[in-house]
Amino acid sequence: MRKGVFITFEGNDGAGKTTVCLQVLKRLKQEGHEVIYTREPGGSRIAETIRNILLDVDNKELTARTEALLYAASRSQHLQEIVIPALQAGKIVLCDRYVDSSLAYQGVARDLGIEDVWKINEFAIDGYMPQKTLFLAVSIETGQKRMNIRGDKNRLDLEQDSFHQKVRRGYEALIKMYPERIQVIDAEPALDVVVQAAYDVVKIVIEEYE
Repeated sequence: MRKGVFITFEGNDGAGKTTVCLQVLKRLKQEGHEVIYTREPGGSRIAETIRNILLDVDNKELTARTEALLYAASRSQHLQEIVIPALQAGKIVLCDRYVDSSLAYQGVARDLGIEDVWKINEFAIDGYMPQKTLFLAVSIETGQKRMNIRGDKNRLDLEQDSFHQKVRRGYEALIKMYPERIQVIDAEPALDVVVQAAYDVVKIVIEEYE
């Protein structure tokens, strides 16, 4: 049986991860690939319950350490219930956010440190890392404009610009740390251009592991 392919999508809030990921999913399905879309935090019933706690705008008392632990807990549940079974069945998994989000948001933006947040997640993910991560790069200004258009902002969306700038710096550090795994996609152009660029990268990865 062919082993599955695990590809994650990352980026600042407003980068268009979900939209691009779903468009790539659609194209792959049209080509006959066995592929699923899932997201973090969430993706399964218990993980979605944790997501609701994390993103609820009323949960202002949530501490940085608790936030990091909850993300890791949601990730572990989602991985065991959704991702691993799909990979074992030889499917392609497109995941909207994964461990890099925790390293950037909690490790850097919340000042917990990449190393300490990695230790939490190292236990949670049990060695499961994606073959490729697509980082959709947009400016903080573009991200904020897109979030304003989208509306319905969650707890993290409502953070100050300084927080989102630190998140971006966190991702930039990760890109330097993992240049072979993380592929940067310019997400400023029109949607169809971004989708094509993401699709091209995903296809190369799939062909490599088929």
